[in-house]
Amino acid sequence: MKRLFLVLLLAPLIALAESSPWQGTGGVSADAYGPEWQMNKGAEGPGAGKRIVLVSGDEEYRSEEALPQLAKILSKRHGFDTVVLFAQDPSMAGIINPNYSSNIPGLEALREADLMIIATRFRDLPDDQMQEVDNYLKSGRPVMGLRTATHAFNIPADKKWAHYSFNYRGDKSYWQGGFGEAILGTSWVAHHGWHKKESARGIITDAHAISSGVESGSIWSAADVYTVKPLGP
Repeated sequence: MKRLFLVLLLAPLIALAESSPWQGTGGVSADAYGPEWQMNKGAEGPGAGKRIVLVSGDEEYRSEEALPQLAKILSKRHGFDTVVLFAQDPSMAGIINPNYSSNIPGLEALREADLMIIATRFRDLPDDQMQEVDNYLKSGRPVMGLRTATHAFNIPADKKWAHYSFNYRGDKSYWQGGFGEAILGTSWVAHHGWHKKESARGIITDAHAISSGVESGSIWSAADVYTVKPLGP
């Protein structure tokens, strides 16, 4: 079956965003940001003064559509400043191409982020971009991974950042299973159940602050789920 590759213009997304420059604490001026990404200035709310960087880049689940919508909700309703980054062919800057796996411009925005939300799939990014991700993680700031973030990277074994790859089994013991296993708790193993035929219902735990206010039965997804080995408690 032929694959349909969609290339989306970023300009309409920028036009929809209430973009307002801000100066961060990481040494990256708003003037350094270009048309390759989307910025939203936060309104009033509990997130005022905090910044979230949302990193998209997958060929299947349309993170390049979902994350701008999530960013606008976080900015308009909760007050966060947000920056949304997209996969792009460097020869066509400003045009979103989720099928281009080796470039996500703007990752220097992580220097001033209070949270990174990542929804990439099998990316093989340049060394300087991976360095920004690595620096962020080593700073101890929080990360939220969505769907394919368990296999966010697929980097050849002979490259500097190979240990981030979802299938890493090299000498670095902490990084077995790559970014997914080391940072999120599991790498990608397989689809669980009947892929593209079954759906999933969220089971809410009362024991975690992040689920505060979320009612039982309120989360349902038309997608299936991933296999996790070993399955945690």
